[in-house]
Amino acid sequence: MRIDKYLWCVRYYKTRNNATEACRKGHIKMNGDNLKPSKTVFNHEKITIRKNQINYEIEVLDIPASRVGAKLVDLYRKDITPAEEFEKLDLLKYSKDYYRKKGEGRPTKKDRRDINEFHSDED
Repeated sequence: MRIDKYLWCVRYYKTRNNATEACRKGHIKMNGDNLKPSKTVFNHEKITIRKNQINYEIEVLDIPASRVGAKLVDLYRKDITPAEEFEKLDLLKYSKDYYRKKGEGRPTKKDRRDINEFHSDED
């Protein structure tokens, strides 16, 4: 089975076209090498998928005949993603919680509402 079709079948991508684009952009790797969408997948191969800033690592257990339900996905793949990858995601969330420093551009809509609310509380 093609790698793009496999990733679509085990529900890593919503459409097969999205899986194909991920392959073309270099988000899908095997043994450190980028894969073309037409690469054939076999049992017991390890695939690395870069999605949402996380490097998911999966092992192919079996090849499905067609797209499977969410409850049956674990029959066809084994998730071997290290816990550190999910911790990195938490750190990214905290790093995005910074606030603009004074004098860095115009206020956003949220800033404007907060300013208006602050001034309305003074009255």
